[in-house]
Amino acid sequence: MTYGFDGKVVIVTGGTSGIGLATAKAFADEGAFVFITGRRQDALDAAVTRIGGKVIGVRGDMGRLEDIDRLYDAVQQKHGHIDVVFANAGGGEFAPLGAITEEHYQTTFDSNVKGVLFTVQKALPLLRDRASIVLNASNVSAAGTPALSVYSATKAAVRSFARTWMMDLKDRHIRVNAVSPGVTETAGLNALFGGGEQAEGTKSYLAGLIPTGRVAQPEEIARTVLFLASDEASFINGIELTVDGGQTQA
Repeated sequence: MTYGFDGKVVIVTGGTSGIGLATAKAFADEGAFVFITGRRQDALDAAVTRIGGKVIGVRGDMGRLEDIDRLYDAVQQKHGHIDVVFANAGGGEFAPLGAITEEHYQTTFDSNVKGVLFTVQKALPLLRDRASIVLNASNVSAAGTPALSVYSATKAAVRSFARTWMMDLKDRHIRVNAVSPGVTETAGLNALFGGGEQAEGTKSYLAGLIPTGRVAQPEEIARTVLFLASDEASFINGIELTVDGGQTQA
């Protein structure tokens, strides 16, 4: 199935690995002009090579407004408009309540909330009417998870953005939706779980809590993002689409 992105201009922040990389590749395979961001130039170059097609990498940290401006300057020079924004960049670390520091709080909120907010706000002059915005939230915002309170709070904020921005942008018929992945096989997840056998053991345990019986692959989340961004989802607006194998419903 194709979703009609041939020739469309698509932004994927945090596009060098995991869900972002898989989604950028899926858009590129559909013929879109894709702009990806990443903090490290070597990872960005490798991602551009892996994605192929009409892709441009722009180095930047989406928690820094000047880096977001540089992204959209690059888009302006090439195309002058945007059809889809997938605000994906972000991350988090474990920190139980008693160990949360100001730095942990600030870094997580800058990356996951400030970055998403200004990625979308600064795209507005370039976004076409009837464009689509997809925000990357997480299923952790729907259930308590030990030592992830700050990260979970940021993802709850992202889910709230989808509701409120839908209303802010209704006169331009720009749809805003959130995708909320569950446990997904990515390098970032493996690092979060300590890598190696420890990470594999944690993922195996978590897979046992998921009705589908396994963790997600990044490509499965990518296909969901493409659906939400496409005209196939033209009457879907302001929702959170949870993609977690049924974990939050169990």
